[in-house]
Amino acid sequence: MSRYCSYHITYVGGSMKHNVRKTRIFLDSGDPTETRKAQEMLGFLDGQTTNPTLVARNPAVQERLQQGEKFSNDEIFKFYKTVVGEISSLIPHGSVSVEVYADERTSAEEMFLHGRGMALWIPNAHIKYPTTKEGLLAADMSVGEGMRVNMTLVFAQEQAAAVYAATRVAKRGDVYVSPFVGRLDDRGENGMDLIRNIIQMYKKGDGHVEVLTASVRSLDHLMQAMALGSDIVSAPFGVLEEWAGKGMPIPGPEYSYKRDDLLDIPYDTIPLDKPWATYKIHHELTDKGIERFSQDWNSLIGV
Repeated sequence: MSRYCSYHITYVGGSMKHNVRKTRIFLDSGDPTETRKAQEMLGFLDGQTTNPTLVARNPAVQERLQQGEKFSNDEIFKFYKTVVGEISSLIPHGSVSVEVYADERTSAEEMFLHGRGMALWIPNAHIKYPTTKEGLLAADMSVGEGMRVNMTLVFAQEQAAAVYAATRVAKRGDVYVSPFVGRLDDRGENGMDLIRNIIQMYKKGDGHVEVLTASVRSLDHLMQAMALGSDIVSAPFGVLEEWAGKGMPIPGPEYSYKRDDLLDIPYDTIPLDKPWATYKIHHELTDKGIERFSQDWNSLIGV
């Protein structure tokens, strides 16, 4: 049951809607039909995030699988390119995140070459790399060539510090860091604390990395991300639909919700000026996320 009515809400002029929306709203989906519906429902859409799991859920993919047919490797990448191109045409002035294929054996060079090719698919791409040592090395190479990146599967403040350090030559808007709040909640930790901690840590920096709240599961997550000042929040269609049904309220900074069932994640004072490879980058949830994405992608490909 939603805790929406128990929130401590900041009202300005008698309504939350009168607060200024500073957080950009992205749709988390691999289906352009949902892009159109979200735009019609909200009256805007600032961008969209995609990944292998979301592409696997695309209705056209599911229909083909139900017919007992799979894709060749070339076919599924062509399908992904077509989907991304359609989404880009619907959000030409926004960002569309496109994720490289990566498993535990994928090298930085392979990710980089794959990402460089994907960056040519559309003019407004952010290339998603996993936040591992290989993924960070690929990001380092990418921003050196002027590519935009979205570092995904972030579960710890120190990983976010490594993203900052690995991409310090980039300009603001070219780098997103994507902490996955829902998956932290799943294991009993308050994922929104990680958002708060990263935002606080980044205040010491130059602002070149923007925080994208990801793995959003509920209206709670969406509202708290806006209240904390997350640069971006990417939510599935159902969460955006619920927000629209409430009149698209914009919370003020005093807004908060309490999750007594989740453990707090304390803030850690971490310098941002170290070489990126010296940070503690490995996280077991990142490994599990890579495994899940690669399995979902491989399930689409015939032998």
